Amino acid sequence: MTYLRSRDAREDETLVKGIYDRVYESERPELFFKGNPRTVVAHNEAIGIREDSSWNVPEPELAFVLGVDGEIIGLTAGNDVSSRDIERQNPLYLPQAKIYDRSCSLGPTLLVGRRQQADLGISMAVIRDGAEVFQASTRTSRMKRSLDELRSHLLRCNSVPPLSVCLTGTGIVPPDDFTLQEEDRVEIELEKVGKLVNEVVKVRMRIPPRNPEERRNLEAYSG
Repeated sequence: MTYLRSRDAREDETLVKGIYDRVYESERPELFFKGNPRTVVAHNEAIGIREDSSWNVPEPELAFVLGVDGEIIGLTAGNDVSSRDIERQNPLYLPQAKIYDRSCSLGPTLLVGRRQQADLGISMAVIRDGAEVFQASTRTSRMKRSLDELRSHLLRCNSVPPLSVCLTGTGIVPPDDFTLQEEDRVEIELEKVGKLVNEVVKVRMRIPPRNPEERRNLEAYSG
């Protein structure tokens, strides 16, 4: 909840009213574990949408990289792919909405150097069947919290390994009737870093449904 636009969107969609307003205004930011090399892909690799979700969105974000002393040593772009219908059901489902195979991408380059704060343009476009179906832009200076503030909370009582990456939240939120589809191409451009490009694939369930109701629900999600 580092951008007002993100707070408003999450508050509108959640069934548990007030929770995102409180986080946005709180001294302590929302921090969560997004994943490790198992869940993260690079520029030009495929990001994933969950097979058991019908509302999946990309989230373009400024990301910072930590060095051996916990200082910020560089910036890059990230895509925090999220299943909004799962998070909407209950905020406690956030890990399931956020953490799964191919749920994050980083790149394409690293802007090296320590920066207390950054004012960089960031934009996102989604291409489907050769046509642009979504486009928006913002600036990272619209973040309520500073990079050092997020870094400070991340390192509190927490031994974070060098070269860990922290995504700082999104200020671009697609409309509620938008969802990613297989074979979409997501292009996130961060000023001075470059354009992070990923095509979309569907991440299949590894464990088959246990009963007829689960099978019907999965068929409904899968279209």
